[in-house]
Amino acid sequence: MKVYFAGDHAGFEMKQELMEFVRGLGHEVEDMGPLEPKSGDDYSDYVIPLAKKVAKGAPFAAKGVPFGVRGIVVAGSGQGEIIAMNRIKGARGALLAPGPQMVPLIIASRDHNDSNIFSIGARFCTLEEAKKAITVWLETPFSNAERHIRRLQKNDVYGS
Repeated sequence: MKVYFAGDHAGFEMKQELMEFVRGLGHEVEDMGPLEPKSGDDYSDYVIPLAKKVAKGAPFAAKGVPFGVRGIVVAGSGQGEIIAMNRIKGARGALLAPGPQMVPLIIASRDHNDSNIFSIGARFCTLEEAKKAITVWLETPFSNAERHIRRLQKNDVYGS
C-alpha cells in the first residue's frame, strides 16, 4: 500500500518517526510536507494536496478497486487538518482519539466509514499510541456492508 504523509511544524518530528515506522511495516511512503520544520506554516498547504491525491487514488473498495492508497496527517491537534481534508470529495478523514475507546473508534472508522486518511494530533498522543493506532487503522478492512456503502455514496454527492 502507498501511504502519503503530511502535517505541519507541530507534528513534524512525530511525522518523521511515523514514516519510518510505516516503511517498516512494508508500505511505500511519500512525504508531502513539510519537508523541514518551519514555525507558522499552514497545514492546508500540505493536507489539501494529500487529500486530493488520496481521493483520486483510492475510490471505494466497494467499487471493486483495491484500496492501495491512504494518507496520514500528523499535526498539532489534527482538528483543523481533518476539517480541511474532509472538504475534498472522496477524502474520508478520521481523527485519532487516544484513550480507552481508541481501538474501537479506529476500527469503526475503517469498517463503517472506509476512512482513507488518518489525522493525528501530535500534541495529544504519544508516539507509541500513534504507532498502535496506525497499525490498527492500516490493518482494518472496510466491511463493504450495503448500508455503509450507501451512506458513503451519499456523502460524496455533497463533496467538492
